[in-house]
Amino acid sequence: MAEAERIIGTPESPDAGRDGQERADAQDAEVREETGRPPGRRRVLVLFAVAAFAYALDLISKMIVVAKLEHHEPIEVIGDWLRFEAIRNAGAAFGFGEAFTVIFTVIAAAVIVVIVRLARKLYSLPWAIALGLLLGGALGNLTDRIFRSPGVFEGAVVDFIAPKHFAVFNLADSAIVCGGILIVLLSFRGLDPDGTVHKD
Repeated sequence: MAEAERIIGTPESPDAGRDGQERADAQDAEVREETGRPPGRRRVLVLFAVAAFAYALDLISKMIVVAKLEHHEPIEVIGDWLRFEAIRNAGAAFGFGEAFTVIFTVIAAAVIVVIVRLARKLYSLPWAIALGLLLGGALGNLTDRIFRSPGVFEGAVVDFIAPKHFAVFNLADSAIVCGGILIVLLSFRGLDPDGTVHKD
């Protein structure tokens, strides 16, 4: 876990770390003068607000699907190109690895812990949004793993978005994928979670 934090959230050298901290401190002073609030805390609030929004959307959508769509005929949204169809998925996102439900549960829990620990060094708004999407999506699917049948840590995730010629997925999967794509883009641009920019 510490290694994951080092890779995702810290600069590559001690000098870079000191430079990054100095810039972050300067930014802190400027924002604190303007708003009276520490900027790092504002980014953390954004992270958890995005996570709560993504988690709530996923939870509500799954409740509706289970109540209204499960054991019923699929609903065609855009002809046969997109439909809503209730599926219970014991595997990872998009139906992969159904034999490793417990492992995926542990991985999701570890991701949540890493993101929460990274929040204390977060000064970048784009990173806050990206990590918020990851956190909300991971919480959404982890909730299914814990509380849905067949048992604790082995529960099947509710999927319902079914594009033609593609795996069935849910809003939590979408949040995780969008967060992951955003992290890749930020990494290519050299933007670190602490707000510093580096070039290879």
